Amino acid sequence: MAVCVAAIVMPGVAFAQQRPLATEDPETVGAGRVLLEAGMDYARDAVFPVSGLEGQLLRVPLIGLSIGVSSIAEIQIDGGPYDRLTITQRRPAPLSSMLEVTGNSTSDVDDIVIGTKVRLVPEGVSRPAFGFRFATKLPNASNENGLGLDTTDFYSSLLIAKTVQSVRVVSNVGLAILGDATRGDRQNDLLTYGISFARAVTQAAEVVGEVNGRVNMRDTQVPPGTESSSIVRFGTRYTIGTWRADAALMFGVTSSDPSIGVAAGFTYVFNAFRVP
Repeated sequence: MAVCVAAIVMPGVAFAQQRPLATEDPETVGAGRVLLEAGMDYARDAVFPVSGLEGQLLRVPLIGLSIGVSSIAEIQIDGGPYDRLTITQRRPAPLSSMLEVTGNSTSDVDDIVIGTKVRLVPEGVSRPAFGFRFATKLPNASNENGLGLDTTDFYSSLLIAKTVQSVRVVSNVGLAILGDATRGDRQNDLLTYGISFARAVTQAAEVVGEVNGRVNMRDTQVPPGTESSSIVRFGTRYTIGTWRADAALMFGVTSSDPSIGVAAGFTYVFNAFRVP
């Protein structure tokens, strides 16, 4: 049993990011360390309610960078240079008249997310770890290509995690302030959530899963692109030294989500600098 606990806890410190999951662990990468992750995902029946496009979405490479600025804090930068949608359907939508897409596909860069995570309370024998994360999504993808909203969004979350025997459970709850892509004077405030698990099956291998999403709390006049959303993921991770490979299946829960998808990638951690 001690071997399984070590397999969960020790990699969790070095690999604080949760790839292929979205639920954030309160543990950080560590002072002076840099975590680099890269991967791809492919989703069927992806829906873009503002542009009215629907199709198969490929995002590659998805790149994440976490920089440990202290033992309890890190800076995160996430995004990707290429998103491509193979269009299977076009529907009337609020900004469909702005589209500059004439063929059966469109592409754009991914929106960049810049955030900070701080571990507030370390995990104890009977106490979970607590942390806080806030992030801003920048409007890099354009609505003319149908894949962006041209809005700047803000996220904040409380992070909680506890290891019980060979299973690590992580939960997030927070607030998302999402801009209205059709009106510059309106926004939508949503509840965000996530709960995940990672179970060690050997010292190197884990099975992982989560449900992660957001809840719209408006009854009427929901700005398009800010609807409720929820994704279920199941996958595996395999760690060798400072490298980790991952793969997962994704399942959409709401009508605004892709029906099914796959994700795969890797994570690498290295000592980059000394914190004074």
